[in-house]
Amino acid sequence: MTENTENFEALLDQSLKKIKNFEGKVVNGKVISIDHNHALIDVGLKSEGRVSMDELRFCDKEKEIKVGDKIDVFVERVEDKNGEAVLSREKAKKEVAFDAFNQLLEKDKAIDGKIYGKVKGGYTVDIDGVITFLPGSQVDIKPVKDINHLIEQKLSFKVLKIDKERGNIVISRKAFLEESFKKNLKDVKKNLKEGGTVEGIVKNITDYGAFVDLGTTDGLIHLTDISWKRINHPSDYLKIGQTVKVKVLKFSPESSKISLGIKQLTKDPWKDIEKKYKEGKKYIGKVSKITDYGAFIELEDGIEGLIHVSEMTWDKKKNNPSEIVKMGDKVDVMVLELDLDKRKLSFRMKKESSNPWKEYSKKYKKGKIIECKVGNIAEYGIFVNLEENLDGMVHISDIDWEWDNKSTSKFKTGDVIKSIILDVNEEKQRISLGIKQLDDSPFKEKIKDIKIKDVITCSVIHIKDTGVKVKLDNNLDGFIDKKNLSMDESEQNPRRYAANEKLDAMIKAIDKENKIIVLSIKDIESKEQKKIKKEFGSLDSGATLGKILGEKKNSKKKTVKSKKGKKNE
Repeated sequence: MTENTENFEALLDQSLKKIKNFEGKVVNGKVISIDHNHALIDVGLKSEGRVSMDELRFCDKEKEIKVGDKIDVFVERVEDKNGEAVLSREKAKKEVAFDAFNQLLEKDKAIDGKIYGKVKGGYTVDIDGVITFLPGSQVDIKPVKDINHLIEQKLSFKVLKIDKERGNIVISRKAFLEESFKKNLKDVKKNLKEGGTVEGIVKNITDYGAFVDLGTTDGLIHLTDISWKRINHPSDYLKIGQTVKVKVLKFSPESSKISLGIKQLTKDPWKDIEKKYKEGKKYIGKVSKITDYGAFIELEDGIEGLIHVSEMTWDKKKNNPSEIVKMGDKVDVMVLELDLDKRKLSFRMKKESSNPWKEYSKKYKKGKIIECKVGNIAEYGIFVNLEENLDGMVHISDIDWEWDNKSTSKFKTGDVIKSIILDVNEEKQRISLGIKQLDDSPFKEKIKDIKIKDVITCSVIHIKDTGVKVKLDNNLDGFIDKKNLSMDESEQNPRRYAANEKLDAMIKAIDKENKIIVLSIKDIESKEQKKIKKEFGSLDSGATLGKILGEKKNSKKKTVKSKKGKKNE
């Protein structure tokens, strides 16, 4: 081995030892230059290393780093691909802090910090320039969806776990709160009783309420418990730092959850409201809120109700509440409904004296033939304009005697047509018209084959409050009145049926005036019941027709099985 070779190996060995002495360790370095983004630091290696100014500002909030300052840095690598040392101020602080955090963990002591960022599975917390991890499950005693009220607030934490190899410090606010609550539980139980009154300071405000510091613990005033009056946000009523008197609504020592209220300290305006406000009576109110569907009217603080847009004006073309009323307007309203259980008030603003339907019902009588203009066309029929602000409808089944789903396609908006008034419903403000009823010759021809008491199969085409309109096989219209839907009153609801549903009904009568066949399901049941009575003698007390028919079917099945058994023998 030559002397040069021996000298090179000695130098290499010395260099490697130096690398081992530096990498993965905290060393003291000197800041030799600073630009906008980085500080260049000399730690005694052959090349300097860079640390970002953001990292330095985060880790050294108390002082401004200047050229010439000496600071501790962690050497991650002696040299990168650019020949520079890889240094970290944050890891140096964490490395030094590991001992302090270990002592906190061993002694089970708390430390203060601030939540400043969100990461996968939780949040980052700054504890004196050291970045720690707060799992989402450790934020509070109870699950918290929104932690905005905790961001950048000085909070206390307990150390849960330290992983020096990975450089992780896991902390918990939940552990601190649980311990704190247990320590103060005696005082909390003594001072906080459901129904009691206490003072506190508004600590934080969120969209859903305000957190109040009660001294030994915190409580929440929900948005709906701040005032009897409608408020959109807690900040409309409360300010951070404000001293408030609150009532303890609910206190659970197990979960440490404390619900507070401010409005409960004053008289409930809804108490005995029925003595002051009566349905059908008129009052003066103020517009407190306008929505797409109506406006809220305030009669007094905490007493508020809705006027639906349909109750604002008789003019159907005005369907935007903001075109009818303005915020703060004083308006005359009539109480339509006062629901004490739901604490709900509804009003009417349109005056009965100006109700145009009084005149409409006099002017448009059933059977009157009129000319009208086609407006909107829908799948189920066509709307026609009778006069300004008044429309009627021709149901698709009333267009033609041989109607089908395409019957509306023969019309277009603006067409002038002749029709006959079939019904005027003043209460529901509807006028029904027909076109096919103008010519009754097809009806007269079709009813020749109709026999009273025949049972036919028909399909549902229109469901009304009064019954079900159906279509017969020969395209005649039929109607089953509500009371004829079943013998059982509980089964007489027309809404039980759906469009296009098939059902069997008995022909009861032919209504030549309205050109419709009167049908009944009830008569079929009655006939079947009489048949069963005749066969069995009488109906058992309490037995339903359905039950008896079921037993009859089962009896027939048994007879069939018995016959099969004898044949096999």
